[in-house]
Amino acid sequence: MRIAAMCLVATLMGSAVTAWLFQDAISTTPQAFAQVAPRGPVLPQQPPGAATPQIPPGVFNRDGLTPDEVVNVSVYENCNRSVVNISTVAYRADRFFIPAVPEEGSGSGAILDKKGHLLTNYHVVQGARQINVTLFNEESFPAKLIGADPVNDIAVIKIDAPAEILSPVTLGDSNRLQVGMRVFALGNPFGLERSMSQGIISSLNRTLEIQRNWVIKSIIQIDASINPSNSGGPLIDTHGHVIGMNTAIASRVDQSAGIGFAIPVNLIRRVVPELIDHGRVIRGDIGITHVTVTEQGLRVARLAAGGPAEKAGVRGPEVTRRGPLLLVDRGKADIIVAVNAEPVGTAAEFLSIIESKKPGDVVELTVLRGDKTIKIPVTLGRDDQGPDDAGVNI
Repeated sequence: MRIAAMCLVATLMGSAVTAWLFQDAISTTPQAFAQVAPRGPVLPQQPPGAATPQIPPGVFNRDGLTPDEVVNVSVYENCNRSVVNISTVAYRADRFFIPAVPEEGSGSGAILDKKGHLLTNYHVVQGARQINVTLFNEESFPAKLIGADPVNDIAVIKIDAPAEILSPVTLGDSNRLQVGMRVFALGNPFGLERSMSQGIISSLNRTLEIQRNWVIKSIIQIDASINPSNSGGPLIDTHGHVIGMNTAIASRVDQSAGIGFAIPVNLIRRVVPELIDHGRVIRGDIGITHVTVTEQGLRVARLAAGGPAEKAGVRGPEVTRRGPLLLVDRGKADIIVAVNAEPVGTAAEFLSIIESKKPGDVVELTVLRGDKTIKIPVTLGRDDQGPDDAGVNI
């Protein structure tokens, strides 16, 4: 009897162990399959008790935009309709007796007013026989050149378009700019209409040589991408105001290299009204037509006969005649060292001061004459050169 009881207990225990093992196998098998089944990468599991990352409230607006993105979108929405695509056709003669070959060019521009005046670079429309402007709605209009200032690379063209489809830009103040401010360049790089790039102001008061012996001061240096056909497009601040006009890049391959230049809007403010009213900038004429650079300053090489400088007593080279020969003594010419007490050592510096003056203004030249330093006031005359000339001829 005792032996039978022990056998029964053993049998029951064996059944219980078998049942337990079978249940464990059933419960673990699906888990094993679940781990093997995925074929993609297995993401790390968050440790137990770890906090779930939370995005701070207020980062995104109801459209899912960050504050920076809101500014970017707002600038583009408010300004892109003011940007135009300019295409030109010029004719170039290669050889004698061969018809002129048409050359196509392209650039950008900005709408100035409801009358159809547009701002662009002079080099965009220089020599063009045909100018065509495409607006934001893809409507195209022929344009004509109203006025040009080659020395500052500024031009105004005009289209006859309905006022209701013209969205003029708002001009800002380039005197209030600071390095580090965010800026946006709008234009048509490589013909891609109304594209926008962003960057910062990298430096201020750069100088950029537009023509020989003529530089523009207070140029804005930016790192926003500027590429071919961006020329003439507006440079815009975060308020949507135009603070400059994109005009050049520093690159050996004619593509953006992180250094771009823009003409400051305050210069544009001064030049554009004269281009619209007179077709050119009326500058003061000092009557000095040529200078040479010396270690001491700018030696007067040639004076306009009867011009303002000659009338004021400025001396050029002494010319004497000996028989059929003319002898020129350049050592007798005055050497200009300053204009209005501002030192000048290059023709560009001299021209920059004179360019900012109007007919009738008086400038004071500080000159070296022999071993003496004298000051000569000169009343500027009127510059009668046309838009294809450089204003003051040096």
